[in-house]
Amino acid sequence: MAIRFSKLTRPAIRSLKPGASISEHGITFRRDTNGDGVYSVNVMVDRRRIHRVIGRESEGVTRQQAEDFIAQARTDARRQRLELPEGRKTPLGFKEAAERYVQRLRDSDGKNVDIKERQLRQHLVPFLAAKSLNTIESFDVERYKKARRSEGAAKATVNRELATLSHLLNRAVEWKWIKSKSVKITRFKEDNQRIVYLADDQCAALLEAAASDHNENVHAFVMVGLHTGMRHSEILAIRREDVDVGKRVIWIPQAKAGAREQPITRELAEYLGKRMKMLPPGCEWLFPSPASATGHVHTIRKAFLRSVERAGLDPDQITPHTLRHTAVTHLVQAGVDLPTVQRISGHKTLSMVARYAHQSGAHIETAMDRLEGRVSGNQEVNVRQLKSKSSA
Repeated sequence: MAIRFSKLTRPAIRSLKPGASISEHGITFRRDTNGDGVYSVNVMVDRRRIHRVIGRESEGVTRQQAEDFIAQARTDARRQRLELPEGRKTPLGFKEAAERYVQRLRDSDGKNVDIKERQLRQHLVPFLAAKSLNTIESFDVERYKKARRSEGAAKATVNRELATLSHLLNRAVEWKWIKSKSVKITRFKEDNQRIVYLADDQCAALLEAAASDHNENVHAFVMVGLHTGMRHSEILAIRREDVDVGKRVIWIPQAKAGAREQPITRELAEYLGKRMKMLPPGCEWLFPSPASATGHVHTIRKAFLRSVERAGLDPDQITPHTLRHTAVTHLVQAGVDLPTVQRISGHKTLSMVARYAHQSGAHIETAMDRLEGRVSGNQEVNVRQLKSKSSA
């Protein structure tokens, strides 16, 4: 049945004065001060508001085209309803789907729930909130990748966020929220670049710079990072009760590769013991933040950047994750076997730890000297090694 108009008629449109507008049945015609007219639509379709500018009168746009747009939107909505799983009458919005997804993971002891929840809340939901779950296209994914890279996110970081999106869509099919996962998610090819880590003097300079920053948390953050190799998010989420300075361990309940005990150095144990005594009574977190919904700090990038610059280091190269690279690299260079390094760092696989064994350094030269001394019987090399050991 055709729509009947009593306000938005052709005579009314022609006689409309500049600056005035007429609205009816979700269609608005506005007369600009230059005399041109603009058609737009603002309607609700399947509980989703659609607001679009259709075009200008001078471009040949008419009321009929606005009517056709609304009709097509409703036709598309009916088609989408036919594609919904049995029992659903309207498409599930991405924001609601994300909330349900996180809750189900928590109820079923899913892995890395805090990380997935943060990726969704901070990045994926703001970008895809206007989409329903069954209308996400590959083009949306490509736009998301471009937007995140323009914000400065590393390829590896974006890939982890895409993995969460893919997991959500797979579970949505399993839980019958959508009939099928039609979107193709192509991840970035990550660069196998040389791992950046801090030398001894750079570690000392960064610690000194962090100690002088007005944010008192950043020095503790750098201390924990350099002395453990823990991840950025793991450090900031340390609970007071999970630190055992006597046993020199930190319990990490939500680690990437599963819950684990994180060994710590004697120096860090003494430092944390003093820090916890200075925290307010009843304070739950090692890095408290009363303004945060969780009660603890979630990022320390700005204070870390200030400390990096104050230490005379390159802010384009040194990030919070560099502390992890530094701790693991120094363990390898100290001659610690890779399975033990993996136990300390919490990496999922030994192959991930093996990347650090390829870093150049004095330990590589020493290893080659040992090889030369054994295979060639070079006494000079063996003597040099003995002298090196005695001087150490």
